[in-house]
Amino acid sequence: MAGRRSGFYAGCLALIFLLACEGVLEPQPVDRITDDQVLTDGGSAQVVVSGIYRGLANMATPKVIAGDMMADHLQENGTFTQYIEIGNYDLSASNGTASALWGVIYSTAYRVNFLLEGLPEVTGLIDTDRARLEAEARFIRAYGYFLGAYTFGDIPIVTTTSISDNRNVGTVPVNEVLDFVEEELLFTIDKLPTIPSNAGFLSNGAAKAALARFYLYREDWESAERYATEVIDGVNTDDYTLEGNFEAVTDDFSSESILEIVYSANDNPGTSTNFGINNLLVGRREIIPRDQIISALRSIGGDREQMLEFDADNLSGSDNGWTVTRYGPFTNIPLFRLAEMYLIRSEARTQQGRITGTNGGLQDLIIVRQRSASADNLQSISGQSQLLQAIQQERQVELAFEGHRWYDLKRTGSASSVMNSVSPNWSDTDLLWPIPLREIQNNPALANAQNPGY
Repeated sequence: MAGRRSGFYAGCLALIFLLACEGVLEPQPVDRITDDQVLTDGGSAQVVVSGIYRGLANMATPKVIAGDMMADHLQENGTFTQYIEIGNYDLSASNGTASALWGVIYSTAYRVNFLLEGLPEVTGLIDTDRARLEAEARFIRAYGYFLGAYTFGDIPIVTTTSISDNRNVGTVPVNEVLDFVEEELLFTIDKLPTIPSNAGFLSNGAAKAALARFYLYREDWESAERYATEVIDGVNTDDYTLEGNFEAVTDDFSSESILEIVYSANDNPGTSTNFGINNLLVGRREIIPRDQIISALRSIGGDREQMLEFDADNLSGSDNGWTVTRYGPFTNIPLFRLAEMYLIRSEARTQQGRITGTNGGLQDLIIVRQRSASADNLQSISGQSQLLQAIQQERQVELAFEGHRWYDLKRTGSASSVMNSVSPNWSDTDLLWPIPLREIQNNPALANAQNPGY
């Protein structure tokens, strides 16, 4: 069954690629999306879900740019206005990357709504497949809204395909968005496969990993620890295992991969904001690493420094000569992996006051550190605040260029203290991205919803 499903998806992806890509490069306002697929039977339902997966893929690179370029990991090094704005912490409401991310969140939500509205009437599906399709769709919609809430703040929740409703839909408070995300993610538990055909498809482990991250951000330490532990322990002890070295982590479908975006040669259209991560980092070097992350990776030692490469021929002006080599031409982008779960559990346990011992936060931190570098200097850690600082430092280097840093700085309340030393342009208004101008122009309910500073 897994092989048939994987083969079917591969065929579907080619069919819908142009449609999915176009929706991100030129995102349509929410009120202008119309039905572009037919939902009649099991086969067409699978095609719609494949399109929803492509929406998830289209969120990946903008999320990496937001998470690392808005922080102290990446800087602009080219001529593209959208990256110059981000790198200088001077975004306009017309920024292309912000518009792309907003556009794909809502075009994907629309496709999910289309599926959910029609799925009850679809024939030729057994109950478990129907439940799986619904869970996959609701997970991806939830992931999009989670990302949207922590990137843009108050945003609309769109749960219908009604054009008249979507033409005038206002924002709701971010906490209401997150309540919706929590409900959606909890729905998916035990409705997704235990063992998917590969980590490019959703699984029950991915649902629990998403909940672990969700509760970490919400500072529900007990729930974050619980779901991270369920992923770490797995159904079988070898569901996911940490790789022996970091080089293996950067390979597609590593043993610690829980969910990743799968790319192929068809998915790298030049300098697009959705798929062209390797082209931006290596081909054009439109974006390069900041000195802060270079120093952090080099000072900690170990093999994570291989994510960077230095070439003296590149030295010129503000170009420091370094290149991010984390991604090859078609390397998948990880969304969830096991090392993050250890770090989530480490932080959650530490926040609950459990520092040492087998159930303390220090032990999980050591497990992650010793895979890639010496853990000797961790043995002297004492006290909650010191351990929390060490965990954040580990997240910075372990999860570098996967789109976490800006969100970590914000949720821990350390963004301004860190970023004021990075750029004189940083201000507290950079804690959120602007709602795209096009959306405000086309949706009267957003007229007064723009975030401060834009």
